[in-house]
Amino acid sequence: MDHRHPGAFWRCREQQDLTPLPPAMEQVPILLTTINAKWIHPSLALRLLKANLGEYEIYAEILEFALRQPPEEKTAPVLAARPRILGISVSIWNHRAVLELLKTLDAAWGREEAPRPAVILGGPEVSHLDTDAEILRYAEWIIRGDGELVFRDLCAILLGTPTGNRRIVEPPVPGPPLEKTASLSLVADLPSVKQVRGKFIEAEPADLAAIKSGYRLYTEEDLSRKLVYVEASRGCPFGCAFCLSAVEKEVREFPLEQFLEEMSSLIEKGARAFKFLDRSFNLNTRRARRIMDFFSNKMKGRENPQGRSAQDRSVQGAALYVHFEIVPSLLPAELREALTRFPPGSLRLELGIQTFNRETAALISRASNPEAELAALEFLRRETNAIIHADLIAGLPGEDLSSFGKGFDRLWQALSVPRRNASPREGPHAEIQLGILKRLPGTPLAGWNGKYGMIFSPEPPYEVRETAALNAASLDRLRNFARFWELMVNRGSFPVLVPRFLPPGEPVFEKFMDLAENLFARFGRNWGIDRKELEKFLGQY
Repeated sequence: MDHRHPGAFWRCREQQDLTPLPPAMEQVPILLTTINAKWIHPSLALRLLKANLGEYEIYAEILEFALRQPPEEKTAPVLAARPRILGISVSIWNHRAVLELLKTLDAAWGREEAPRPAVILGGPEVSHLDTDAEILRYAEWIIRGDGELVFRDLCAILLGTPTGNRRIVEPPVPGPPLEKTASLSLVADLPSVKQVRGKFIEAEPADLAAIKSGYRLYTEEDLSRKLVYVEASRGCPFGCAFCLSAVEKEVREFPLEQFLEEMSSLIEKGARAFKFLDRSFNLNTRRARRIMDFFSNKMKGRENPQGRSAQDRSVQGAALYVHFEIVPSLLPAELREALTRFPPGSLRLELGIQTFNRETAALISRASNPEAELAALEFLRRETNAIIHADLIAGLPGEDLSSFGKGFDRLWQALSVPRRNASPREGPHAEIQLGILKRLPGTPLAGWNGKYGMIFSPEPPYEVRETAALNAASLDRLRNFARFWELMVNRGSFPVLVPRFLPPGEPVFEKFMDLAENLFARFGRNWGIDRKELEKFLGQY
């Protein structure tokens, strides 16, 4: 969808063959929006909300933006839509951008450039903010938890439909001005609501079998040119202190047969790149095997481009591609065999390693089995065609620079195992994502400011600034390391030069730290560097 001009919103209604609004309507009753990290990342959350609105679905529209879009390209279409209800999905990555959008909209509403809607926020990060957080000033309600049914019921109240009668006798607009604050008792009595505290509405955990999927709302452009986000389950059984899944350890599953039918339908409609949102995809071996077999069978007879995955480029050239986030220590023989069936360029696996330091793992209540994790990584490298993306977190309590560096080298060595019968043209197949610890609101870690000497930034994404084991200067060095590692190694931009100073299987942490610091000294930054200049420096280095 092209959102570069305000009129694009209305043109896209015709292009997408959506149910037309009644001619008398001059505004969109319910507008669902968010600011995605990139254009290729459509929001499944918005599509789920719209798909579960029942009779109100025909009065709802989805409007998505990308972080790099200029502010006016986000503001103008929202004002042009003149919504009565504005629902926004907020994360740590778009928090600041959404706040700026709301500020600009609030000023425009104050000048009566458009009617002021009721603003409803949702998303795991905004759901657990302190009540005095600035972004909450611009919202009437904040939904915490599964939002599909609560949002539907809240819209019914705000648009004046009795909660006991979902049937819409006449269009909700035009009509009397919208009451911005619904009756607290009406909201609290909704069956989908667990409790109400101030502006926060806590939802009852939804029965996933009762939720209507939002996959039918992906457009032709979404399916052919973007990553298609899907979920087979919600939740995670582990209790890592830095993760929101530690709040609710229950794992709920969508009905498997229906899910596979929907995946088949998406492929028939042109979907090419699937990214699973499941936090622990391989927790249930039987289900994971069924889903893996489904996709690997669909890939038979299809050829994918060699080299980098569809994750980091347009998916137009991909035949079929799937991304799972798996627990590396839970790979029985049944799943290992299934993973060997995927052809090159078709499978991407994200593995959360986070730390190899057992003491640190114990402090954050993380199940740790370094030997099993390393063995799984070596198997995946040697026996499968998977593109592997492994995560490490810097700034965890009790882990100093030396311990982190040793863990990084152990991971690099495991990922350097040569692939059996590998072709020299296959390109890079492993990435190490070096992340900095973040204190997400609502997690056990949120109360640790000062514990273990940990000091966090008060602004999103709430990164740790220093710990008792890592001072601020060391963390800054690691941030610079991470940026250049992503630029030079993960992206595969220098396949000839990089192996010269990062030999596979050998310790590389100290070597690359030295290189990253030399690069920063030369260019004065770790972003926006001309590729030719960087290549020239590397050749001399």
